[in-house]
Amino acid sequence: MAQAFRGRIWQVLGLALVLVSVGVVLPGVELSLIFITCGATLTALLVLLRLMSARQAVAEKALAETVAGFTELDSSPCFTTDLDGAVTHFNASARKRFSVNAGESLPRVMRDLLANPAALLRRLETRADTRGHAAEDVVTRKGHMRLVVHRLGEDGFLWRMEDMVEREGSRGAESLSLPMMTINKTGAVLFMNESLRRVIGGRAKRLEDIIVDVSEAGISGPQRITASVGELRCHVVEIAGQAGRREVYLLPSTDVPGRPVQDGTASLELLDHMPVALLRIQRDGTLTMANRLARELLGHDALVGMSFADLVEGLGRSVRDWVAEAAEGRGPLRPEVARAKLPVQDVFLQISLSRVVEDGEASLVAVLNDATELKTLEAQFVQSQKMQAIGQLAGGVAHDFNNLLTAIAGHCDLLLLRHDQGDPDYGDLVQINQNANRAASLVGQLLAFSRKQNLQPEVLDMRETLSDLGHLLNRLVGERVNLALSHEPDLPSIRADKRQLEQVIMNLVVNARDAMPEGGTITVETQQRVLKEEMHRDRATVPPGGYVVVCVSDEGSGIHPDKIGKVFEPFWTTKRPGEGTGLGLSTAYGIVKQTGGYIFVDSVLGQGSCFTLYLPVHDRPEEAPRPTADAVPRDHSAEGEGVILLVEDEAPVRAFASRALRMRGYTVLEAENAEDALKMLEDIELKVDVFVTDVIMPGMDGPSWVRKALEMRPDVKVVFVSGYAEDSFDNEQALIPNSVFLPKPFSLNELTAKVHDQTH
Repeated sequence: MAQAFRGRIWQVLGLALVLVSVGVVLPGVELSLIFITCGATLTALLVLLRLMSARQAVAEKALAETVAGFTELDSSPCFTTDLDGAVTHFNASARKRFSVNAGESLPRVMRDLLANPAALLRRLETRADTRGHAAEDVVTRKGHMRLVVHRLGEDGFLWRMEDMVEREGSRGAESLSLPMMTINKTGAVLFMNESLRRVIGGRAKRLEDIIVDVSEAGISGPQRITASVGELRCHVVEIAGQAGRREVYLLPSTDVPGRPVQDGTASLELLDHMPVALLRIQRDGTLTMANRLARELLGHDALVGMSFADLVEGLGRSVRDWVAEAAEGRGPLRPEVARAKLPVQDVFLQISLSRVVEDGEASLVAVLNDATELKTLEAQFVQSQKMQAIGQLAGGVAHDFNNLLTAIAGHCDLLLLRHDQGDPDYGDLVQINQNANRAASLVGQLLAFSRKQNLQPEVLDMRETLSDLGHLLNRLVGERVNLALSHEPDLPSIRADKRQLEQVIMNLVVNARDAMPEGGTITVETQQRVLKEEMHRDRATVPPGGYVVVCVSDEGSGIHPDKIGKVFEPFWTTKRPGEGTGLGLSTAYGIVKQTGGYIFVDSVLGQGSCFTLYLPVHDRPEEAPRPTADAVPRDHSAEGEGVILLVEDEAPVRAFASRALRMRGYTVLEAENAEDALKMLEDIELKVDVFVTDVIMPGMDGPSWVRKALEMRPDVKVVFVSGYAEDSFDNEQALIPNSVFLPKPFSLNELTAKVHDQTH
């Protein structure tokens, strides 16, 4: 390109000289000046281009020297070539592994490595011209190699051959004793191993040069090949690869005319070298051949003679019908995923069938691929999606129930104020109130599972917590069961909600008690553990750091392996109706996760179960606990004063809260939504002391409208109420001054006490 450019420069320079010469001899002054000016302009432009060309040449030379220095110590062979493919530089690794000279073409250098290097290099050059770089994985006589090319300036390319040398401990295709080759979708031979080259007596460029009859239907099955000793018969197996490539294996045939028949042992030994699991299946499903990898995947050393239906399951249909239809050629032979029956652990297989007809009798060749990891990832994804959906449902249901329970319990409180203990209706009202509180506790369990409950975390010593809980636990386990507590000395502190953590321990102890109807020992053990690296277990990743580990173990009946993955799902229980809600372990799971910890279960049938909690060590200074609604002293007879703007979209909750506040002497303004509240505040003469607002409402939510309102009224105090956890909007509340949180369901006294605290 540079040479052609220089030739054009000389041509234009000649034209410029002609223009100047013509201008000199022309008689007219004006015309003469025009020609001379054009010639001079062209000459000046050519001088400028020549300087730029020289500058570019210097830059390209510097770039080439930089690339040469950069790649010289690279462990992979590197070449630079010009646009014609001639090698301009090669590093030390390339000099060591190839016989190459400067100026030699790169396709010639790679002729001993690939069957048709020129086509591959041309294809990569075209891509690099368009995108600046290109890469392709190719199969060579040394195994697999990645060939990478980068555009180098305007006149060259940089080539790098990655992983060309076979890694230690791996087997390249060259080392297989079984003849094999790699072909592309057009039938061009990309690679042949040494075994196949010996059989056919050299290299071949096309599939037709090896296999006599190549049909559009495929080449799997009995075939005739052109060998160095004449025509031979063999069994051909194809394995699909990427980008339309196929790996073709030639299996020995036991009935090659004119040659001694090989015994089955020798034939099977050759099949055992194949890097793919193979089966030969008769029409009735009986196995007549299985190589080593197939035997390992299916978990049995003697598969010949067994029925394929006794080895796999989980197709969603009869395995015998599937095999029979495939042998008859009915239906598409698409891969199916099944589970192997015999191995102790779950092994999933992707099975591809190929129909073979010999002497009028149809049979099948099955290629097996281990799909266990793929199915495991699929199961993890499905489980996570299911748990997320349940959590969202639980949180949504709990929010609506909290609104209902707030209205029920609140109006019950209003009725109790008008009845004394001697009233006949007083006992009924107490029952309503108590059952509303029980329902609120059940809703709290749903919120615990969905990790949307309200926690009041504090710094705890697990030894003290379990010691305080010991008397209650002994009462829970009864007389037949012994409770043993074991603590490691110098146990660090954790940060958690003490009441909720106690509920977790009680749930685990009660479950352990129920698993031992004949009695036994429950052990609650605490210890410190420091993880120096990530711990992967049960689809969870525990980060490094210090943890307080709490183990609750029993000597009960244990949990069946098929059910152990469901124990933390809500409403799933093995107990009889009426004995459990199925929310105990799901509640424990939610509380532990919301605390920042992890919970795992180990179980052996007939020997017992052990639940292990990992709770992060708290090494920061202790924070002063937030005052809760229960901690605020209340004077039921105290009269309040001030104006309250109550914003609540649930009419029953708004009605109860309004009546409760008015009974305590407050002036209450009601708004159904945030928009109505802001419109009401447009009256600048309206004085408001406290905003009491729901957090989640249709349209504008609570924090959003409060921030707008505080721009005009910065001194107004705020009480946020919500059925969701305080943490769900904790960051937003932190930006709003003079605001507190009141969780639903709340009682009359809790509401009035919170408002009283904000107005004083």
